[in-house]
Order: sequence, then C-alpha cells, then structure tokens
Amino acid sequence: MRVTDLPTDLPGYEHIYSGKVRDLYAPVGDDGQVVDDQLLLVASNRLSAYDWMMSPEIPDKGAVLTRLSLWWFDQLADLVPNHVISTDVPDAVAGRAVLVRRLDMLKVEAIARAYLTGGGLEEYREKGSVSGVALPEGLVDGSKLPEPVFTPTTKAPVGEHDLPMSPDEVEAELGAEVAAEVSRLTRAILARGNEIAAERGILIADTKVEFGLSSEGTGGLVLADEVLTPDSSRFWPADLWEPGHPQPSYDKQFVRDWLTSPESGWDRKAGGPPPELPQHVVEQTRAKYVEAYERLTGETF
Repeated sequence: MRVTDLPTDLPGYEHIYSGKVRDLYAPVGDDGQVVDDQLLLVASNRLSAYDWMMSPEIPDKGAVLTRLSLWWFDQLADLVPNHVISTDVPDAVAGRAVLVRRLDMLKVEAIARAYLTGGGLEEYREKGSVSGVALPEGLVDGSKLPEPVFTPTTKAPVGEHDLPMSPDEVEAELGAEVAAEVSRLTRAILARGNEIAAERGILIADTKVEFGLSSEGTGGLVLADEVLTPDSSRFWPADLWEPGHPQPSYDKQFVRDWLTSPESGWDRKAGGPPPELPQHVVEQTRAKYVEAYERLTGETF
C-alpha cells in the first residue's frame, strides 16, 4: 500500500495505524504517556478502488470528507451520539482531522441500502433477496426499495474482500440486542440522510457506517469514523435517476468506470496494479467530491 501523505512529524502525537485512506494517532500527554481514551483521526487524500490504492492522490479529498462528516454528525445528533471531541488539531493536518473518543469498534460493517445496485443487485438477480431479506419481483438496477434494508458484511483485513453476513452471523458476533440496534440505527441514518439529501437533489443509494462501544462503560452505541460521504455511500443526482442501468454518481465510481474503460488499458483480472490516474480523471474526481459537499451543505468549499 502506498502511504504518501503521512505527516512525518506530529508533535504531541504517536502514529499507531494507517488504513487504506485514514491514519490514526494517539495523543501523548505532558508526562510522555499515551492518552488511552482519545485518538486523532486523519483523513488522507488517498483513494482506493478494486482493493488497489490509486496514484496520484485526489487533492482536498481528506478535507472534503472531514467537513462533510462533521456536518452530517450535526444532522444526526438526535439519532445517535458520535465520537467527535474536538476539531482543534495540529496545523499539519488542519481541516482533515478530528480528535475523537477511542471506542471498542464493532467487528461488523454496518451497511444499509435504499436502492438496489452493486453487490446487492447481484445477489437479488441470483436469489431474489439481499442479505437474506426477500425483495419484490421485477426490480432492476437502480430500483428504489420499499424501505431501507440492513445488509451487513464482515470487516476484512486490508487487501481482502468483505463478505456478506446473515442475521444469525451478526447476532453471533454482536449479541441479539446490539445486532438489532445496529440494524435499526443504520437504516435510520440512511433514511434521515435521504430525507435531507432529497431536498438538495441527491439520492443516497446505500451507505456504510461504523459503530463502537464507549470504553466509559455506558453500553450505548457511538457513531464513528465517517458518515454519509462519497467514500462511504453512493450519491446519485436525483434529476438523472432512471432505474434499469447504472446511475451517474458523485462517488469514486467515476474512477472505477475509468479503470474498466478501454482508455485505461488495465486488465483487472490479470492481477497487476492499475495505471496512474490521468490528470483529467484526478481533477474530475475532486470536482465530484466538492460538488457533493456543496450541494448537500449549501456551503462553498
């Protein structure tokens, strides 16, 4: 994995982990000891597609996702508490980092779908259901579902694929009570997101959210990581929505489409790394992220 934008030095913080697109640091107290109940979550400009890290990075992507997540946390505050403590962060990562509560993260990817597409469409065509939830007949790519459906997956290590989880598997991992609450909250977050986004001309087809349990022992679920961003969700322009084929989107599907186009020359099945993204793809991808942010929030990035 290419990690190219890690700050080489963050005084007062210790680097502890880097994922595909985020980096975690632990604050260090005046006594030189790591503060064990807080983390600095840094959103990079890296972009992953088809389990490969793309190069070059997408300018401003980390800042866009951070600002959008903070905006959504405010819109969802009455539904579920979130992990944010402060946006007062080191200058080197200002605008794309937040200080957050350290949580015991659930080992389930909480996903909800409001429209049928992607992996859910593949399962529906084969079985007539998504994650074991039976759906009406006659649905096509882009069809709106009767109500949001909870379709969880495993959390696979970097480089491996997440796998669908059945309700029984989720209960075995989380316990019946927590599993039911994760399902309810994930669907509620997507429903609230679509209520707000629809007023701004955007449909949110599906989303992935992360939950943790507070180490303070309150026992309640806490919303963590990012929420309702172009990286964690599929955003579609409402005025172009037309079931029956793939929809134009504001997310990294733009990059995926280029990678699988004749222009890229990349054979995904051959196993080799993808080519460098051309400048016009980088610029248009950045523009997609910024447009999604500005349309949703009404703010200029």
